[in-house]
Amino acid sequence: MKPLIFTQHASADLIEKITRQVKGEIAQCENHEFPDGESYIRIHNECTNRCAIIIANLHQPNPKILPLIFLCETLKAQGIKSITLICPYLPYMRQDIQFKPGEGITSRFFAKLLSTYVDRLITIDPHLHRYDSLNEIYTIPSTVIQAVPKIVNWIKENIERPLIVGPDNESEQWAALAADIIQCPYIIFEKNRFGDKDVQVSSSQAGQYKNRTPVLVDDIISTGRTMIKTAEALVKEGLSAPVCIGVHAIFSDDAYETMKQSAIRNIITCNTVPHQTNQIDLSELLAAEICALN
Repeated sequence: MKPLIFTQHASADLIEKITRQVKGEIAQCENHEFPDGESYIRIHNECTNRCAIIIANLHQPNPKILPLIFLCETLKAQGIKSITLICPYLPYMRQDIQFKPGEGITSRFFAKLLSTYVDRLITIDPHLHRYDSLNEIYTIPSTVIQAVPKIVNWIKENIERPLIVGPDNESEQWAALAADIIQCPYIIFEKNRFGDKDVQVSSSQAGQYKNRTPVLVDDIISTGRTMIKTAEALVKEGLSAPVCIGVHAIFSDDAYETMKQSAIRNIITCNTVPHQTNQIDLSELLAAEICALN
């Protein structure tokens, strides 16, 4: 029997592409919000002994979590056999240690919450900085998909003589892998962050690559300040304005407009979070993982 596919704030384009590739059945789910803000949910499909796949966009997660929990509980009450959560962008991964006394390690809290309600998690390039894997905090089977192969394809098709640039040490895992596949050089900048929008970057290597097109690669574009400062430093060293590629298009506040007005040639993202910069389609990678479950 075809898996039931539910959507939670995911883009219609991504849903259509995934559904076509996995031959799933789009579930008929009725959602309503009462005037007092409480949620109503009703599932119109037969669920007994079927597998459910929930494709969710959990960017800006807080108002989306309770409806997701209600959906999972309703599915279980209707006899669903298993619930797989497809969460291209996995939130609450940044707070992975206690930086200051009294802070909550929210990555662990969120992992505990999701592990309670779903049976499996599939995500793309979560922000694994101090964790070696999701298994350290999630108690359910999890699959991490890498966007690098698709990013590399885009770079090969669109950029001549690229120089891959990691704007900070955390981005080296993506930059180094992309450069290795393309067989081109890469450099990593050093970053000091003094606040959400107060960033300083530096590199002593950029000037030797003036004959190449710099391509900044990172997992998350949030405030955009790190990429802006990196772009300014590259141009100051005599390189051309860089192309910036991010896996997850978060773009908080005025980040996108500010980046467009900076020393950046172009901004490209994957379609894990819906945004006008989405040019790299990852639906094929997600669909392959879903098909592997059947």
